[in-house]
Amino acid sequence: MSPTAAEAMTTHNVPPETSMRHDWTVEEAQALYEAPFNDLLFRAHLIHRQNFNPNQVQKCKLLSIKTGGCAEDCGYCNQSAHHNTGLKASKLMTVERVIEGARQAQTSGATRYCMGAAWREPKERDMDAIIAMIKGVRALGMETCMTLGMLSKQDVARLSEAGLDYYNHNIDTSERYYSNVIKTRTFSERLDTLTNVREAGINVCSGGILGMGEDKQDRVDMLVTLANLPKHPQSVPINMLIPIQGTPLENAKPIDAIEFVRAIALARILMPRSDVRLSAGRSDMSDEMQALCFFAGANSIFVGDTLLTADNPDEDKDEILFGRLGITPTPGNQ
Repeated sequence: MSPTAAEAMTTHNVPPETSMRHDWTVEEAQALYEAPFNDLLFRAHLIHRQNFNPNQVQKCKLLSIKTGGCAEDCGYCNQSAHHNTGLKASKLMTVERVIEGARQAQTSGATRYCMGAAWREPKERDMDAIIAMIKGVRALGMETCMTLGMLSKQDVARLSEAGLDYYNHNIDTSERYYSNVIKTRTFSERLDTLTNVREAGINVCSGGILGMGEDKQDRVDMLVTLANLPKHPQSVPINMLIPIQGTPLENAKPIDAIEFVRAIALARILMPRSDVRLSAGRSDMSDEMQALCFFAGANSIFVGDTLLTADNPDEDKDEILFGRLGITPTPGNQ
């Protein structure tokens, strides 16, 4: 690590994050990621405190509104039609069922409702129902988020007009490692969708998945890509791979817990005012690992015992953990 970067990481000289940067170099980010663990967490936590209440975590709910049969070949996903995982494809849920699920989520304390469809891109015939879901959930006073695959400018315009708050489209990993995971669409196509979303005035939700066989440089590169977008994603979900039988990544080696926490801390430093969401994989995380992630800057989680088609800690377990840590849910409309 260079002397300048090392000096910036000491407990006596941690500069306040008074401006938003979009010009991070890979070398700078790598130095931060590889700093002594305590120094890295100290800086990340200080930045977190400067921008958020450190004892509040947002609760979000994620619902699969259309499951399976996806034309993409994402190596981590059991919803891909390319993989033999035993998951049966379903049709798009009815608007009424989706809105009822949102009501239940709101009752349990969720303030954002995220709806995901296993598509390469939405079809015109489904857009009316999607628009009705957005309007119905917003009428409850909840934030709305959709993940529908790639979007054209026409699709984005309709979603924006309906009042969609957030659109999720993860870049998943670094550009270098991307083709090892996905071959049916390119890294640049993902960035194109983010551009369309951002230019339409919809908040961007974009992050990645750790533990897919990438190295630490790929994790750094992924976060630098997001931090150097013209505007930081308002939400940055960081997922830990859930290996699923029948997918190409079913035997992937789990990521080391300390390395995962380092990535959370780096995300907080590079994107000081973004919500950093501790997403998939929490069922395999200890309470202590999650606590370190919250200290390092994670301030959002998904609640409910199912995350699309994967397991997630039940709400009772989350309440117990929140109680032990003195964490309260972030109020709505913040």
